[in-house]
Amino acid sequence: MTNEPSIRGTGNRFRLAAVLVAVSVWPGVAFGASSIAGTVTFDGKAPKLRPLSMDAEPVCAKTHSKPVPNEMLVLGKGNTMGNIMVWVSKGLPAGKTWPAPKTPVVIDQKGCQYVPHVMGIMVGQAYRILNSDGILHNIHTLPKINKSFNKGMPATLKETTTKFAKPEPVFHIKCDVHPWMSAYMAVFTHPFFSVTSTDG
Repeated sequence: MTNEPSIRGTGNRFRLAAVLVAVSVWPGVAFGASSIAGTVTFDGKAPKLRPLSMDAEPVCAKTHSKPVPNEMLVLGKGNTMGNIMVWVSKGLPAGKTWPAPKTPVVIDQKGCQYVPHVMGIMVGQAYRILNSDGILHNIHTLPKINKSFNKGMPATLKETTTKFAKPEPVFHIKCDVHPWMSAYMAVFTHPFFSVTSTDG
């Protein structure tokens, strides 16, 4: 498993944010008639992360009535893990291609957070970026393979769209205006990927 950044817990070193789980399938599996199921859990004592601090932007802080949990580690009952990107990495039919869905992947800047925090998208699929907050944000992607996208979104710009041309493992997305805002994206050539909810 891999992701970024990393911290040290009580005797445990682990990486936070977009934890990845790669799955292999047996050759000859008939896609469309099969499924893969599993649960991702955190092994060990989980650290207590401080809530996000939005004090630098009072408008953001006022949108939340309670402390905002840090999404770098999302645990459910039994230490099941949310925000985990799971995908098939081996065993897909050689030479087969899958068209990008016509439905876009949507990320919103809402409550001075990126929603969702972790997401996957296919090559050529539209990436729809919303600004529901009505204040200045920007979305700055930091890929190593695809072209970086850095778009300022003032209150008057409610929506913009982009696409990714090449497959790429998970990379970071940040807001240069609000440093606590972050998200993670992975780009695939196939549709066999998903992100876990808090039940793992």
